[in-house]
Amino acid sequence: MVALITRRKMHAKIILASASQARTQLLSAAGVDHSCDPADLDETALKQQWSGSVNGLARHLAEEKARVVSARHMGQLVIGADQVLALDGAIFDKPDDLATAREQLKTLRGRKHQLISAVALLQDGEVLWSHSQSAALTMRSFSDDFLDDYLSQVGDQVMSSVGAYHLEGLGAQLFDEVDGDYFTVLGLPMVALLEALRRAGYLPL
Repeated sequence: MVALITRRKMHAKIILASASQARTQLLSAAGVDHSCDPADLDETALKQQWSGSVNGLARHLAEEKARVVSARHMGQLVIGADQVLALDGAIFDKPDDLATAREQLKTLRGRKHQLISAVALLQDGEVLWSHSQSAALTMRSFSDDFLDDYLSQVGDQVMSSVGAYHLEGLGAQLFDEVDGDYFTVLGLPMVALLEALRRAGYLPL
């Protein structure tokens, strides 16, 4: 974890470097006033170049997303976030289509995988703080008929999640066990982030 530089530029605006509706809804529900400016970078290339740990990869992606957006908003506080799904050392990407989502869910079916969610705060290109948390999720051995019905109901929404599911929706029916923080599963370690924002002076103590 990078140490947070506290009480910086309390007048600065908060910008989320993401187009994720789930993340912006979490921030808004928690009373964090912010705007969104999604980062545009080649995540595939960053993943291919990475040789460290999975947790480190998640933080690296979060920081790089925030760095891109920070260059466009000097003086502002930028939140970068990312989530990595790992199964037996393999890293999964968001599915490109329903067929890919189906094969991915069949691979995850009946097995335990890890979700690593990372968040970073940057200002003027400097990493003030970063953090990652992991959760372990065991997918139940559902039938092919259930899988087909699930995909027909969820539709293209599965392509917006690295796991091809949303735990806050119909995706909850995919699991036998979830071990970890709920916010981490949704893609943003909120408790740690809110504490960091308080320490930095952007939220009341």
